[in-house]
Amino acid sequence: MEFDDDIKACAELVHRADPDRFMAAMAAPVEARAVLFPIYALNVEVARAPWVTQESMIAEMRLQWWRDALQEIAEGPSVRRHEVVTPLSRILSPHLAAQLDEYVAVRRWDIYRDPFDDEEHFDSYIDHSAGSLMVVSAQALGASDETVLRNFGYAAGIANWMRAIPELESRGRIPLLDGTQDGVRALAQKALDRLARARSARGEISAAARPALFAGWQTEWVLQAALARPERVAAGALAQGEIRRRFSLMKTAATGRW
Repeated sequence: MEFDDDIKACAELVHRADPDRFMAAMAAPVEARAVLFPIYALNVEVARAPWVTQESMIAEMRLQWWRDALQEIAEGPSVRRHEVVTPLSRILSPHLAAQLDEYVAVRRWDIYRDPFDDEEHFDSYIDHSAGSLMVVSAQALGASDETVLRNFGYAAGIANWMRAIPELESRGRIPLLDGTQDGVRALAQKALDRLARARSARGEISAAARPALFAGWQTEWVLQAALARPERVAAGALAQGEIRRRFSLMKTAATGRW
């Protein structure tokens, strides 16, 4: 795929708003970046939609705009002109567009202040947000098993969720079912178990699809840190030092062992 002005605009958007995913995409081959940047740009736009306004109806409309755009991609042949939607229309199959529609739909939780109903509700949110994003990113690049991707996506999603908890709480959200230290440990262990299951089936992810998993390169470190010292979650102390962060990504990209 040509690295045209739209994809450059997507890359700039990701660079500004999501530096970790930008670094992960830049560690991928150039041809993979042209696929990953539009998907990651959509993630930026959808993730911030519930937070740019205090009006829930406006936030709902912003999310619906993306669902309508994804429906156009899935159904074709006419797709609205947009610097993110246009390149997405060139890389998404109808099936993957439908997966992203589920991803957008589940982000409605971010608009409101209601807690999760139960563990099933929480797991569904992580699976259809982080998990679906991982599935689409990898399968847009190459052959890859959905179960493996969802296990890895869940683990990466929990790691990112734990890093976001102080910000979510400052905005009046209730991000955890059990925010005690024991509850944090249990969630971290559950995510580590899903990570182990994904890694036990590495062979189900083709070399072409592997760069999509670079985005989860900090997952194990974050989860192990939360397991060992769960108080770091509330303190917002789950960030790696810059040298460790860059070196660990370089190692993941060089070895391909996510």
